[in-house]
Amino acid sequence: MSFTTLVSTSDLAAHLDDPDWVVIDCRFTLTDPGAGLRSFQEGHIPGARYANLNDDLSSPVTETTGRHPLPDVEALAAKLGQWGIDGSKQVVVYDDTFGAMAGRLWWLLKWMGHDKVALLDGVYPKWLRENRPVSAVQHAARPVTFVPSLRDQMLVSADQLQEQLAQGNCVLIDARSEERFTGEIEPLDKVAGHVPGAVNRPYDDNLDFSGELMTGDELREEFEELLGERPSGCIIHMCGSGVTACHNILAMEAAGLMGSRLYVGSWSEWITDSSRAIATGD
Repeated sequence: MSFTTLVSTSDLAAHLDDPDWVVIDCRFTLTDPGAGLRSFQEGHIPGARYANLNDDLSSPVTETTGRHPLPDVEALAAKLGQWGIDGSKQVVVYDDTFGAMAGRLWWLLKWMGHDKVALLDGVYPKWLRENRPVSAVQHAARPVTFVPSLRDQMLVSADQLQEQLAQGNCVLIDARSEERFTGEIEPLDKVAGHVPGAVNRPYDDNLDFSGELMTGDELREEFEELLGERPSGCIIHMCGSGVTACHNILAMEAAGLMGSRLYVGSWSEWITDSSRAIATGD
């Protein structure tokens, strides 16, 4: 059996010594880029490798990109191989922010053609609450070859987004907090507000009170309210830099709603071009 959206702590615990499973720690703090690695070095799920959002899961920022551009395909494929990931491996990703960061690697692996990847439900806080094993030992992986098979239909560019919004044939969902969406506050980007026509659904709306993903039925009902009569492929997701939006994509797939797409550059790319419209308020 392979896991493609979520995996439970009990299932992961049963496979900690399974050579066909690879665990990746994606802990990261936007305001302190070194915090995730420090936390990993202090303790992590045994056997896990560490992936840094800035260094491993993004490429360098330019004047026309968002804060987390897509990584170079060859560089990411090489990194995945160094972590021991090839087409046969079941990958499990986790962080300590309910999947907000780990969702990025989940999406990247799907984009690279690897379906056997799942988010640890409840992520690291649940693992710790259950008193499951933790280690500070860093094990070197046996390198393998990861062969990418890109699925570029999973993403849209800023130009494609503008075209589809003008045609009225997409639903644009922004995963940022309500305060950032309305423009009330903006702690990370130079301009506040949102793309005109977008609707706000913060990624943490996908979670129940325990920090685990809501049931598929609950998620399906909420996303179908936004879809109306349109198919799930009409939805385009965005956030500040194409990271937390992946959480909404994962939630939709866990609900059986497939085919939604990601505007990778998201808000931090949108505002690099002054000709692009900006809205504030609800």
